Amino acid sequence: MYTTRLIHLPAALLAVSAVAWLGGCASTPVPTTEMAVAEAAVKRASTSSTSENAPAELQLATDKLASARQAIASKDYERARQLADEAQVDAQVAELRAQSSRSRKAAKESQDAARALGEELTRQPAR
Repeated sequence: MYTTRLIHLPAALLAVSAVAWLGGCASTPVPTTEMAVAEAAVKRASTSSTSENAPAELQLATDKLASARQAIASKDYERARQLADEAQVDAQVAELRAQSSRSRKAAKESQDAARALGEELTRQPAR
């Protein structure tokens, strides 16, 4: 009985090794689509308005895209995919933050104009 186990042990080790080896062959492909989408998102977000109104978010997206490129160079495709996805989201956040800032500024300007008009109307005598 003990010798039977010893005979099956090499077969089991061979099977485990084969599965591990085949798993290594099924490696993660280069994330070209994710990189292209991330690069387009960062490029679209790279405007003077975003640089002015959301510089930290834009820098984060740019840094993650650069890190994704480095991960591809190191053949760490899963990490590159993750960083590319994060760069895309960070670029979108930068755009939205900049848009929100512009909207707040426009709303404040409208309120200031309305207040100035109201003050002007109260200064003029009624006719």
